[in-house]
Amino acid sequence: MARGLTRFTIAALTLGFVFLYLPIVLLVIYSFNASKLVTVWGGFSLEWYRVMLGNTALLDSAWVTLRVAALSSTLALILGTMAGVVLTRIARFPGRTLFAGMISAPLVMPEVILGLSLLLLFVSINAPRGFWTITIAHTTFCMCYVTVVVQSRLVTFDRSLEEAAMDLGATPLKTFFVITLPIIAPALIGGWLLAFTLSLDDLVIASFTTGPGATTLPMRIYSSVRLGVTPEINAVCSVLIGFVTIGVIIASILQKRNLAGAAGK
Repeated sequence: MARGLTRFTIAALTLGFVFLYLPIVLLVIYSFNASKLVTVWGGFSLEWYRVMLGNTALLDSAWVTLRVAALSSTLALILGTMAGVVLTRIARFPGRTLFAGMISAPLVMPEVILGLSLLLLFVSINAPRGFWTITIAHTTFCMCYVTVVVQSRLVTFDRSLEEAAMDLGATPLKTFFVITLPIIAPALIGGWLLAFTLSLDDLVIASFTTGPGATTLPMRIYSSVRLGVTPEINAVCSVLIGFVTIGVIIASILQKRNLAGAAGK
C-alpha cells in the first residue's frame, strides 16, 4: 500500500468522490435515455441531443451566456490584475484599507444582496437592463476572485528580475509587460478561467440584473426545471459538463507545460 494511504483514507476518498461525482455521472448517463421519464431507463438514444439542437430559445440563451462569460471574465482579468498589482506593489496610499475591503466584500457578501444592490444601482441611473447590465454585474464579482489569484502570485514574485530589466534600460511599463506578465501568466489564465466558470454558472445575480432578450442558460434551465426535469435538460447539462471538463484539461496541460519550462530553465 502506498505510503500515507491507509484503508480509512482510501475509504474516505472513495466516499467523497462518489458523493461529488455520482450525481454528475448519472445525469450524463440519463441524457442518453430514450424514455421521456428521467428516472426510467428506456434504452440508449441521442434523441434528446437532437431536440436540444432544435430548441432555438435554449441555443439563444447559451449564446448569451457564453458572450457574457467571455466578456465579463476578460474585463475582470484586466481590472483584477490592476487591483492585485496595486495592493501588492503599493504598500501605503490614502484609502488603501477601504479599497482592499471593497475588493474583498463581494467574496463574502450573499449573492442576493449583491444582485439587489446592483439592480437598485441600474434603476437609479435609469440604465436599460439586459446584456450589458449582466456583464457589468458579473465583472463586479468576478474581478474580486481574479484579484485574489493575481495578488497571491505577486506576493511570491522575485522582484530582482524586474530590477535587472530596469537596470538594463527597460522602462517600468515595458518591464511589466515583458517580464512580469509572462511569468505570472499561469495565474492570469487561472483567474480568467475561474471568472469564466463563475459567470457561466451564475443564476442569482443574473436574475436581478437581466432584462428582455437577455436570458442566460442557467435562468432558462431553472425555469424549465420548475415545470419538471426532462432528458433535454440532462442533455444541456451534459454539454456544459463536457465544455467545462475540456477547459479544465486544457488549463492543466498549459500549467504543466509552464512548470516544466520553468524547471528546465
